[in-house]
Amino acid sequence: MSSSAKTFPAWAFFSLLSNVILLLAVILLIGKQQNFAAFFGNAFSPSPEPIPATQAQQVATPQLGKRHKLDYQKWVNILKQEAEVVAEKKPRNLTIMAGDSLSLWFPSELLPNNKTWLNQGISGEKTAGLLKRLNLFDKTTPESIFVMIGINDLIAGVNDATILENQRQILNYLREQHPKAKIVVQSILPHQGEQATWEGKEKLLAIPNSRIRNLNQQLRTIAAKEDVKYLNLYPLFADKQGNLRSKFTTDGLHLNPNGYLVWSSALQLTVSSEQ
Repeated sequence: MSSSAKTFPAWAFFSLLSNVILLLAVILLIGKQQNFAAFFGNAFSPSPEPIPATQAQQVATPQLGKRHKLDYQKWVNILKQEAEVVAEKKPRNLTIMAGDSLSLWFPSELLPNNKTWLNQGISGEKTAGLLKRLNLFDKTTPESIFVMIGINDLIAGVNDATILENQRQILNYLREQHPKAKIVVQSILPHQGEQATWEGKEKLLAIPNSRIRNLNQQLRTIAAKEDVKYLNLYPLFADKQGNLRSKFTTDGLHLNPNGYLVWSSALQLTVSSEQ
């Protein structure tokens, strides 16, 4: 075995493998939403008509309106009201997203079809905050619950042990409160490092992506012990250096339309496996 092969990181190998799978997943996702012939016809057209930038932006930006200016408690109150409505109406195929701004900003147009989605994301949310408000949707009867949380803890300086313990308690609570639901905990995504333009870049640079990978490995172990599914998104978003790919982000931390399409493809595969 060559020395280069010995030093080739395992996560990089899985990143390559995952991206091959992702390519097939994206094609399948598009194929389900569109006619295959039309898709491949456009793909090989010598002069395809570009999508206007304004149109792409409309697809990526959720219509939050005045919600941008809400404080944390007002956010909680709104999510509580929305959960109460869902609990009363009892829609079929209910799926819940719980987390921070990454979940909050998920464009509804890109969420897998044939599901009723309840978004319980709050911008800037940390593991401790999410743990305290899980009871907001206690009375709902979801088929699945997708959790992504942790990056804001790291930015705020919360230690790894606390983050992981909060994650464990979140999964334990959801499993006990919703025993018939499929609980899916998603890995923490990488950031873009030196290339980030987010206003808190200095805080990101203090968080090596190697630390995030280590947290994710421990999160996988916790998921197995709590008997919930672990969805490893990290390799889909990481470049060769382990940083968030520039084509998937707006500022080195948050996702752009391409990033959400990648995430959507992973969700589609996950929910499809339930059927």
